[in-house]
Amino acid sequence: MITLRPHQERIINRMRDYDKGQVIVPTGGGKTLTMIIDTQRRHDVVKNGTTTVVVAPRILLAEQLCSEFLEVVDTVNTHIMHVHSGETQHFSTTKADQIHIFASVARTAGENVIIFTTYHSLHRVMEADIEVNTIYFDEAHNSVQRNFFPATEFFSNDADRCYFYTATPKHSLTITKPGMNDPAVYGQVLINVPAPELVEQGYILPPKVVVKQLPMIKGRKVVFADDCDNLIETIDDNNIDKTLICARTTKQIINLLTHSDFCAELYQRGYSWMTITSKTGAIIDGKKVDREKFFDTLNTWGKDPDKKFVVIHHSILSEGINVSGLEAVIFMRNMDYIGISQSIGRVIRLGDKTKTFGLVCIPTYDAVGIGTARKVQAVVDVVFNQGQPAISEIRR
Repeated sequence: MITLRPHQERIINRMRDYDKGQVIVPTGGGKTLTMIIDTQRRHDVVKNGTTTVVVAPRILLAEQLCSEFLEVVDTVNTHIMHVHSGETQHFSTTKADQIHIFASVARTAGENVIIFTTYHSLHRVMEADIEVNTIYFDEAHNSVQRNFFPATEFFSNDADRCYFYTATPKHSLTITKPGMNDPAVYGQVLINVPAPELVEQGYILPPKVVVKQLPMIKGRKVVFADDCDNLIETIDDNNIDKTLICARTTKQIINLLTHSDFCAELYQRGYSWMTITSKTGAIIDGKKVDREKFFDTLNTWGKDPDKKFVVIHHSILSEGINVSGLEAVIFMRNMDYIGISQSIGRVIRLGDKTKTFGLVCIPTYDAVGIGTARKVQAVVDVVFNQGQPAISEIRR
C-alpha cells in the first residue's frame, strides 16, 4: 500500500476535480507517483479500458517513467507501447498505422493501454487517430517549442483529460509564440506546490550556494588548463565526493578529459569520472560503455557512501533523470531559469542521513561565471525563499 505525501494527495484530488490544467511541483517532489496513482485509479474506475499517453522530453526519461509506472500499476489487462526511436523491451513503433492497430485491438477487448512517447514523436501518436483518455505532459515546458506545439495543442483539445507537469513553467510575452500562460491550451494552474513546504516537511533538501571567487582571467580567452585548475580547487575546497559538472560545451568536456591534467588530478584524489554527450557517447574512466551501463553505474556509485566520482555533462542530465546520491552541482556555464532550476534539482533529493543540503558551486574567474552566479542566486531566491516556480519568459 503506497502512502502519498500531503501535497501528492492534493494533486490527485485536483486532477479528480478538473480534466485539464497545470501541476507545478519542484524537482524531487514526487510528481511521477501522482501520474501513476491517477492512472491506476482510472483503470480501477473505467471497466471497459482506457488509453493513457505519457510524454517525456527524452527517450531516456520515457524509459525511466515506464519502469516507474510498472513498479506500481497493475499490468493485468494493461498493454504497454513505446512510440520513439529508442530501444526498449516493450512493443515499440513510430508508424501511425501500427500505433492505431495496437491501441484499437486492446480497446476493443476492453483493456488498458499506456503509451510512452517523447515530444519529438508525439505527432506520430496524433497521426494514429486513436482515442486518448488521459495524457500527461512531463517536463511540460518543452511542449511550447515550435515543433512540438501542434501535437500539444491537438491533444489539449482532443484528449478527455490533459495535465501539464513541470517545476519550471515557460510563458510567452509575445502573441506569435506559444507559452504555458495560454489557458486555452494549458488550462489553469491546478496546484503550485511551494519548495519551502517540501523542505520543511523533509521531502527535499535546501540548496546551499557557494560562489568560488578565483583570480579573474582578463585579456585572453580561458583555456582548458584554467578550467582544470579551477574545477579541482572548487572540489577540494568544498570536500565534494559526488559531483555533477555542467560544462559550457562538449568541446570543453573533451579538452578537460584529453588535453589537461584533470583526469590525473581526480585519480590522485581517489575519484572516478564519467561523461555522456551526444558526440562522445557514454564514457566511464576512459572506457566507452552503452547508456544502460552508464546509468546503472551512475546510480550504483550514487548509492555507495564510499565512492567518490564526478559526472560531466552539457545538458543531457539536467532534466527529469533520477540520479541517486549527488551531493553537489558545479556550474561552468550560464543557463536560463529552467536549466538552472532543473540542474539544482539533481542535488536536492534526499540522500544519506548526513546530507543536509544540496551544494551549488559557481567558480567565478570570467564574465560567464559572474553572470551565472547572479542568475543562480536569483533562481534560488525565487524558488526556495519566495516559494514560487522559476518561470522562463519568451519575449520575442
